[in-house]
Amino acid sequence: MKTIKFTLTIFLLTIIVGCTEKIKKSSDDLITVDVTKRDYPKKDLILQDFMDVEYVALETNDDFVNQGFVQDIGKNFILVINRNDDGNIFVYDRSGKSVRKINHKGQSGTEYTDILGITLDEDMGEMFVNDLFARKIVVYDLFGNFKRSFKHQDTDRAIVYTDILNYDKENLMCYDYLNKKTSFFLISKEDGSITKEIEIPVKQKLFLRQQLKDEVNDMVYTVSPGEYSNIIPSKDGLILLELSSDTIYTLLPNNNLTSIIVRNPPIQNTEPQFFLILRLISDRYYFMETIKNVYDFNTKDGFPRSFMMYDEQEKAMFNYTVYNGDFSIKKVIYMDMIRLVNHEIGYWYPLEAYQLLKSFEKGELKGKLKEIASTLDEDSNPIIMLIKHKK
Repeated sequence: MKTIKFTLTIFLLTIIVGCTEKIKKSSDDLITVDVTKRDYPKKDLILQDFMDVEYVALETNDDFVNQGFVQDIGKNFILVINRNDDGNIFVYDRSGKSVRKINHKGQSGTEYTDILGITLDEDMGEMFVNDLFARKIVVYDLFGNFKRSFKHQDTDRAIVYTDILNYDKENLMCYDYLNKKTSFFLISKEDGSITKEIEIPVKQKLFLRQQLKDEVNDMVYTVSPGEYSNIIPSKDGLILLELSSDTIYTLLPNNNLTSIIVRNPPIQNTEPQFFLILRLISDRYYFMETIKNVYDFNTKDGFPRSFMMYDEQEKAMFNYTVYNGDFSIKKVIYMDMIRLVNHEIGYWYPLEAYQLLKSFEKGELKGKLKEIASTLDEDSNPIIMLIKHKK
């Protein structure tokens, strides 16, 4: 039997919105993106000019040394894990003070074998751990006590949940990476049963990945270009990104899907394929990129990218560079490294302590970031930069 090795790096989001089967088109506001174009005019931006920024210093002590990989942020708590799959879950309060460390990695029914993501439900005092390898969700309270677990729903369409988020009091929203028909689901928080399917029209399910078949060892290796999100919070609702579709939709609070971005040429007509990824949306800008679906297994090089931005005020596309205004030098913020959170906190971005210390010693920092850096040492946990929508 063949062994399939997946590299899936898709990150957790938390948003609360409505659900619908109706689709409306807004032709007047529809953004059209030529995914093959590279030479747009260049524009330089300062992040703080269009987003608010907050810094959270994660407390470091003997029990709380970690890589600062944020899973979810609520009004009172921040959940953090390591990238090395050690099973540790670090619970911080919203100011970054350590609260407790939890670890239930194992093989029993009350444990998880790995953590793809964690969804926080502060109202119920619960966290949902997505165990991808076991294809199950394990639910704990915020003290680490086991409450229940349920499997990813098995259907004839091979469901594998890669994005899971807090939708409402009763439901989680899930993105299914493998499903060939319906990618977005609402499932019950109690037993995992599917309560609603949200269909994005596609002709054929396509995957941003390349595979190598090893006939000698009877294996198939799969590589993908890295991290992107299929569910994106915006001021208007919830953006659903299905890469196999020519259209990107917003799920509005009034329970309608409306098209906001259309790609050209159609994804089904290109070979090799150019996939369109949406990264960040502010009141004015839509940051996005295209990824060419090619990879050389010999050189381990591929998936070339092109970064662009749509300016809603000027109604035009640009190539761009974004700088962090809390540096006195031109410090680039790479928009493909940001991690999604919710409607208030659009994104988070990790700042390593040792790098901040170097900048501090060179006199390159300003304001609150300079103040935080003055308290760090090289072994401090990362500083989490919260990129928030302006009020």
